[in-house]
Amino acid sequence: MKRERGILLIEVLVSMLIASIALLGTVMMMARSTRNEMESYQRVQALTLVQDMVSRINANRQVAACYSNGVTGLVTGAGSAAPPACVTGTPTPTALQAATANADLAAWRNSLLGAGEASGGNQVGAMIGAVGCVEQIDAVNNVYRVTVVWQGLMPTAAPGLACGQNRFGDDSLRRAVSVQVRIASLS
Repeated sequence: MKRERGILLIEVLVSMLIASIALLGTVMMMARSTRNEMESYQRVQALTLVQDMVSRINANRQVAACYSNGVTGLVTGAGSAAPPACVTGTPTPTALQAATANADLAAWRNSLLGAGEASGGNQVGAMIGAVGCVEQIDAVNNVYRVTVVWQGLMPTAAPGLACGQNRFGDDSLRRAVSVQVRIASLS
């Protein structure tokens, strides 16, 4: 009996150590799951914003060049100035077409900045540091690239697109979704 004294205490301590390691693993798994869920949510938002701009360009196809600021390209969103007013295009835009393009670009910029959802007076409806780019890839064939970039939560491989480069310090935090669209000439 004297030799077995304290064995129960050691068994309890070993059991507590095993339980604490299991709980620590569970907490770390939950944290990683939450981070992955946030990354997925941001990607879905970005895809929605890309498709929104593609639809807007397609609906106002006669002045598609206004959306990309001609061959200059357009960058809007967090840390960027408001998009320039539509005054270029082939053919020269009508007042209604130019106003539609300007309204579309302003609405897209507001969406990139999170105007779709507010919490406590802050705009929280977009990705972290969201930036949108519209580039004219091929003027002859009317091909445009619409890209949305944002800051991810964990480093990964940096995207090969120039949109939003060096905006988040380390480019391995930059996430991007992009679509190329060819605007047909309906005449």
